[in-house]
Amino acid sequence: MADPAAPLTLFSLAQRGLSAQLVRMNAAASNLANAGSVSGSEAGAYRPLRPVFATALDAQSGLATVDVKAVVRSNAAPIREHNPDHPLADANGDVWTAPVDENAEMVEMLDSSRQYQNLVEALSTAKQLMLDTLRK
Repeated sequence: MADPAAPLTLFSLAQRGLSAQLVRMNAAASNLANAGSVSGSEAGAYRPLRPVFATALDAQSGLATVDVKAVVRSNAAPIREHNPDHPLADANGDVWTAPVDENAEMVEMLDSSRQYQNLVEALSTAKQLMLDTLRK
């Protein structure tokens, strides 16, 4: 994590944004990997991960950026299915499936990937402008 006393620059702003998008992508990837997973109890069922972000304002420069505050489990209830033949079924013959919406997770991954790509493009442009300035 960057030194909070250091002034924000284009590169530190982009770094924080890239880190935030990476957390979003990793959470969505974990959720997709666990979609359809089954548990023998409601408490043991996988619950999707959700990143929590906070705006960080740099008083020195007046610039705002993002910080990852936490990654928390969703409070979505697992899906109860009656399947007495399943090896994980409880005494009632029920299993619990992870409440993951694959379509929503794919949208989340695509959006975070595009945002990541935009930040890389901004950094590349800034680098090129700095090189052009130095050459002149």
